[in-house]
Amino acid sequence: MRPGGTVFHFVSDGPERALALAREAAGKRDIRISGGADVIQQYLNLGVVDELEIALAPVLFGGGRRLFENLAEPLPGFRIDRVLHDATATHLRYVRA
Repeated sequence: MRPGGTVFHFVSDGPERALALAREAAGKRDIRISGGADVIQQYLNLGVVDELEIALAPVLFGGGRRLFENLAEPLPGFRIDRVLHDATATHLRYVRA
């Protein structure tokens, strides 16, 4: 358990099952999905992402993953809602348009 009461559960039965369990546990509260590009792509392909927060950190050319590739359909309409930055990273918050 993290400070503030956040609990992480790891589910290996696929994104649909993980989402169903999260919805059941959350009730009417928000659900947050954490993970790398592969995990986020699964939920973008399911069409269940309403908000997306990305932390961009400088990497060498050829490093990192392309978040918006391997999507089943064109990316749904998102708009940038907020940009925060410091010397180590830029944080982008997208919301569904």
